[in-house]
Amino acid sequence: MNPPHESVQLPIYDQLQALLQAGEPREILLASALSSLLRQFNSETGTIHWLDPKGQLLKLLAQQGLPPQLLDVVSTIPVGKGIAGQVAAQNRPVTMCNLQTDTTGVAQPGARQTGVGGTLCVPIRRDGVVVGTLGVGTRREYEYTVQETVWLEAAGQLLAPLCEE
Repeated sequence: MNPPHESVQLPIYDQLQALLQAGEPREILLASALSSLLRQFNSETGTIHWLDPKGQLLKLLAQQGLPPQLLDVVSTIPVGKGIAGQVAAQNRPVTMCNLQTDTTGVAQPGARQTGVGGTLCVPIRRDGVVVGTLGVGTRREYEYTVQETVWLEAAGQLLAPLCEE
């Protein structure tokens, strides 16, 4: 498989590709991929959701670093609600320098309980169609770069086959 975009080479592309070809169960592959991405992005929290097109709901496939009390909240997210829901609805990345002080209204009130500052969430696409979302976040205030956004989208494209039921 070639890189998702010829000009885009995610620094851990080969590592992710090797993980995805390991033949492990989906849950293990996604957890390993998410851990690798969090290290790459120097981030402490991350989520991978798949889009159930029938119910217009995002369903949690993998997460790392979220407080246990939020797992019920993020396990199912309506399209259009919250950061991941906006990403799925608009088919474009959403980023915030500091979720704790965000006043745009995109982040839901419970999102502050994550303790996340900087956050980036991108659509996971297969053949141009949104099949899920991939998000990373860090406890510090941080503005993810355009290059990091491109890299996370490339990672999402690699993960797309695992984000369909």
